[in-house]
Amino acid sequence: MKQRLSQRGISQDMVELVLAHGTPDHDKYVLGFKEARRLLEQFQGFERVLKKIIDKGGVTVVAEGEALITAYNCGRRH
Repeated sequence: MKQRLSQRGISQDMVELVLAHGTPDHDKYVLGFKEARRLLEQFQGFERVLKKIIDKGGVTVVAEGEALITAYNCGRRH
């Protein structure tokens, strides 16, 4: 497999992304162009949220089972 990946310019990171987010189809996983674009938009949204979390120094969510109790900023760490 490593030789084929190298010949086709496919990285191990690409393989892992397809396995994690692709659509199973019998013995293979498929992440097509449209799905990849949709996933990229979703990740860009995650990036915005993660940057806000980083600015807050992290966020903690307290839960008991399925019930969300409270949430608070972790504060900055230097």
